[in-house]
Amino acid sequence: MTRFILNRIAIGDHAHPATVVLDLIRQRQGLTGTKDVCREGDCGACQVLLGKIRGGRLRYQAVNACLLPLGAIDACHVVTVEGLNAESLNPVQRALVDCGAIQCGFCTPGLVMALTGFFLNAETSDEQAAIDALAGNLCRCTGYAGIKRAIARLCRQFDLSVSPPECRIDDLVRWQILPAYFSEIAAKLAALSPRDAVEPSPDALLVGGGTDLWVARPHSLHIRPLAFLPDSSDSVRFDADDCIVNAAASIEQLQTSKLFRQLFPSVTQDFELICSAPVRTRATVGGNLVNASPIADLAVFFLALNASLLLVSHDACRTVSLKDFFQGYKQVDLQSGERLQAIRFNRAAAQSFSYEKVGMRRHLDIAAVNSALGIEHTDGRIVSACLSAGGVAPVPFYFEKACDYLQGRPITPETVTAAADIARQEIAPISDLRGSADYKRLLLRQLIFAHFMKLFPEAIRWEQLHAR
Repeated sequence: MTRFILNRIAIGDHAHPATVVLDLIRQRQGLTGTKDVCREGDCGACQVLLGKIRGGRLRYQAVNACLLPLGAIDACHVVTVEGLNAESLNPVQRALVDCGAIQCGFCTPGLVMALTGFFLNAETSDEQAAIDALAGNLCRCTGYAGIKRAIARLCRQFDLSVSPPECRIDDLVRWQILPAYFSEIAAKLAALSPRDAVEPSPDALLVGGGTDLWVARPHSLHIRPLAFLPDSSDSVRFDADDCIVNAAASIEQLQTSKLFRQLFPSVTQDFELICSAPVRTRATVGGNLVNASPIADLAVFFLALNASLLLVSHDACRTVSLKDFFQGYKQVDLQSGERLQAIRFNRAAAQSFSYEKVGMRRHLDIAAVNSALGIEHTDGRIVSACLSAGGVAPVPFYFEKACDYLQGRPITPETVTAAADIARQEIAPISDLRGSADYKRLLLRQLIFAHFMKLFPEAIRWEQLHAR
């Protein structure tokens, strides 16, 4: 049985742990304010708040209920739009109404949850950050102008910089963004101990975030045992000269990690290209790698850092280079009983780093081609280079020949164009819905050019590359 708090009420449910929370709250609890639309995490109409005790404090995040399995909410607080309602509209709801952000109303509950999630977590009342928090919410009616007006009004009305994280829930209750009962939830969750840990069966499917599993094969998950990995508390740490990333960390934890931002100042902008905030909240780093998609964003990212993987089983562990981990389309070097525990790379690999992605949409889309480049250099000469790309081979691809060529070369337009030509000869892309093979070869060249122009703007300019 899974025990949790749904809005104000403690619940015990015997449904299969693969049951998504969307079905539980609508069909089993009759709470229909949460809308059932895409069931793929794309529209945001089913967003709820998920609250957990972490680090001794109750923390909430807006998540897509269509991708949230029952097995992941034990000893948690699940909040639907009904759980935010009071006798009159709260400030978030009122702003959406007054600013013309509502027409048909179908997306409105998701907008309310996403905005409330922003106020629960943001450090400051930054309008652009609030817009990113709503990037996973689609609206067919408003043209989004009214939604942006509501965001601007709320950010002017409530100053989050004066509300420290440990006081945030009490402050939002005082501002009437949250109902008063939220002040009692932490104590209730502490009394609602999670189920006792049970050794999973050998054939159990390990589940991290499950954001891909519950899209690709949700029904098959009901006929096999599942083992849910615990949340990561230490997403990133430094060890001597290396950076170690916990494979169970979510993409959002990676993006907001101060240590990771220290190495990659542009990580916030880079990861906004990958997926929306509710998906980043649930999707794990290890899941993105083990899924082995040829366009896996984090696989491409870590390949350009020459990363290695720590694989562990019940009685052993081993280290595998990420370059050697991908063995064929959707095939990885993961033996029976093993799981990915951590990703390690040398911090010097982040000296000059660039990530680029091109899809049908600028943001939140599957890549046609994505690419990353990590370079160590001194005195205008490349010491070492790691170049990777997705969408150009059956696996996330590491360019051995192009990287060998770049080593020791001067950073000049001639070097860049020659490396791009070598890289294009290493790949064998296929034509598919995301573009023709010729188009992907062209994209790869342009992304390689973009890497060097971004990292070395004084030495590499577009007109120098374009003329060659």
